Amino acid sequence: MSRTRWRLGLSATALLVAAGTIPAPAHAEDVTDYAITVDPTAKGARIDDTMYGVFFEDINRAADGGLYAELVQNRSFEYSTADNTSYTPLTAWTVDGTAQVVNDGGRLNDRNRAYLSLAAGSSVTNAGYNTGIHVEAGKKYDFSVWARAAAATALTVSLRDADGTLATAREVAVTKSGWTRYQATLTATRTSSSGRLTVASSAAAALDMVSLFPRDTYRGEPNGLRKDLAEKIAALHPGFVRFPGGCLVNTGSMEDYSEASGYQRKRSYQWKDTIGPVETRATNANFWGYNQSYGLGYYEYFRLAEDIGAMPLPVVPALVTGCGQNRAVVDEALLKRHIQDTLDLIEFANGPANSPWGKVRAGMGHPEPFHLTHIEVGNEENLPNEFFARFKEFRAAIQAKYPDIQVISNSGPDDSGTTFDTAWQLNKDAKVDMVDEHYYNSPQWFLQNNDRYDSYDRSGPKVFLGEYASQGNTFKNGLTEAAFMTGLERNADVVKLASYAPLFANEDYVQWRPDLIWFNNHASWNSANYEVQKLFMNNVGDRVVPSTATGTPSLLAPITGAVGLSTWATTAAYDDVQVTDADGRTLLTDDFSSGASQWTHTGGGSWSVQDGRYVQTDVNAENTMVSAGDPSWHDYDLRVKATKRSGKEGFLVAFGVKDTGNFYWWNIGGWNNTQTAVEQAVDGGKSTLISKAGSVETGRTYDVDVKVRGRQVTLYLDGQEWGSFTDDKPAEPFRQVVTRDQKSGELIVKVVNAQDSAARTAIDLGGAKVASRARVTTLAAASDAVNSETSTAVAPVRSTFDGVAGKFTYTFPPNSVTFLRIRQR
Repeated sequence: MSRTRWRLGLSATALLVAAGTIPAPAHAEDVTDYAITVDPTAKGARIDDTMYGVFFEDINRAADGGLYAELVQNRSFEYSTADNTSYTPLTAWTVDGTAQVVNDGGRLNDRNRAYLSLAAGSSVTNAGYNTGIHVEAGKKYDFSVWARAAAATALTVSLRDADGTLATAREVAVTKSGWTRYQATLTATRTSSSGRLTVASSAAAALDMVSLFPRDTYRGEPNGLRKDLAEKIAALHPGFVRFPGGCLVNTGSMEDYSEASGYQRKRSYQWKDTIGPVETRATNANFWGYNQSYGLGYYEYFRLAEDIGAMPLPVVPALVTGCGQNRAVVDEALLKRHIQDTLDLIEFANGPANSPWGKVRAGMGHPEPFHLTHIEVGNEENLPNEFFARFKEFRAAIQAKYPDIQVISNSGPDDSGTTFDTAWQLNKDAKVDMVDEHYYNSPQWFLQNNDRYDSYDRSGPKVFLGEYASQGNTFKNGLTEAAFMTGLERNADVVKLASYAPLFANEDYVQWRPDLIWFNNHASWNSANYEVQKLFMNNVGDRVVPSTATGTPSLLAPITGAVGLSTWATTAAYDDVQVTDADGRTLLTDDFSSGASQWTHTGGGSWSVQDGRYVQTDVNAENTMVSAGDPSWHDYDLRVKATKRSGKEGFLVAFGVKDTGNFYWWNIGGWNNTQTAVEQAVDGGKSTLISKAGSVETGRTYDVDVKVRGRQVTLYLDGQEWGSFTDDKPAEPFRQVVTRDQKSGELIVKVVNAQDSAARTAIDLGGAKVASRARVTTLAAASDAVNSETSTAVAPVRSTFDGVAGKFTYTFPPNSVTFLRIRQR
């Protein structure tokens, strides 16, 4: 908890700690007093069973090399530089002898275009993912391959690591000249996480779809899911599964994978590419920098949702790209094709087994419908008008044919700003059912914004919080998310769905942090954030019971800190820096005529004085901060001349700089030179305080002026007021919500204490008649605690508390989330 935001004001003379709960803190004075008052006679918002869910996107190798149980990497020799500049068709393979990847008319099928030509007496070996192929002693592994040979040949299939044999080798006879699928089973004799699969041929042969699958998949299904990862999803008991993206949905070409489109590899995720026999599914370049085989496709997503009792919630492209691409596709025929694809998707999910697409589903093994009720069009489009024009066409077509399907829109990639406001107004005007919001912010933002949805229009569109996370996987991050979630539940009449994101991260292939579940090729572990999500998702309740709580005594000091200059993927020059206090006295002046000795370089990049200006010259460097002045400065004016020289963005002028992780900066021409915003960094996590569309001209010198007064900041660009804000919202660490579980007859008192002091709390249940014993679940740990493969610092502790009454006192431990389940009589 940042001490710049608040400090404790009360002490206590005694500490009352429930027997059987978390131990008392070491010092009785480290206690703050609170009160919670519950009104059991009032009726709060009803909470839907689908309130909390999960969002699966193939990021951080979440699918291939992750949830999809296939152990062979690049099994179909389809890897390409289109996926990653370092890839070749033989990535993850080594050749002993002669072998080459061929793309010609002899291929397996038109959508599986590459295959391996293996010479007589040669072999290929696959390295799997992470450190290799993981096998466990005594378990069976199913090998398969599509092969053809002009003359009969024998394939020898072996599994080894550096210490020797991992399974008895098997021989597979290839007897046909046409493509045929051959199978064998290997039984592991030892456990290893560094196995290698080798296929050797006695005569020339063509190979494709070389596969090794554990027999022990989730629910034992072929082409199935990695058991431990699927079980971690199931343990959350999510109300819904959102898939497949994310940026996979709204980036790349919107064309299909066909001869007519030139077999484009960098395409948006399109559901028809991902169903049917795995050997006929198209390959694609994943937006996050690798290949996706689509072995895990729409059918498997629907099956997963069904298996864990969750509502499927697919997302389809809206033909407006996002995630930095920001292009509206103008092609009426293509738009109509995607709309029809969406209608076909609903038929695939819900249609009878004798309908065209229901028949495809039935042919894959599922004659019964999947009961799809919600579908989302688009994801984080940063062009709200262009997106919404297309969204309305999708919605009209869906409602005309399937009026019971709820069609979800979105509000762009941020929690506020011009795009957000425009998108929300369009959604309100069109009476959209539900709007998807996304944001990734600092822990402080989540503490400050517990009341975000208190003021939302109760008669307007409902909210789907489809992606959110604070910026980290420490317990502090989980605590602040928990505090925010109490506000989501309190507003369950507005916020109908919510899912943390992303879901998975393979520790050796990370494109995005933080993530909920971490894994490698042999183990998986729950983040601290996962434990918070699981606690909430397994103790939701059916209805909110209105309650109030006192807050933490706090003192908001003025914004203090030094000043700074920075760039992001841009070269820029700065000159004539002046800092004066509120009375006009000079605190700092620098025209760089005598060098830059007053400045300390704490970021990346390369700074030097050139022609009397301070210049950052590395066009690729990000966050190149230099700072000057005293961290105790407050109530001052900062003036500087700034000039962009080259690169993707504009320039950054910082104030309130305390250290490398705590500052404000005015990001002028950020986000690929499309927006200007003030961002606040707290302990390294940034959140946006004010944002407007805007760009910076290369070579033009701008006069930048920042006035800091108390906690109010006013910003001027070239003498004109650009905007202002007041950063005076307390980061309240003590949050609570109460719900009722109709089935068990229990009140669930949920309390988050996100501070280093215990919270001694007087709880008034408003006259409710209750049992004297409560079931207690507590998450408590150091705020910087992190779960790992070898250490579980954050885990639930279950206990009982025998001191419950109509009015009672309970002391919530420092840095804790506590759920009290109290049975009503």
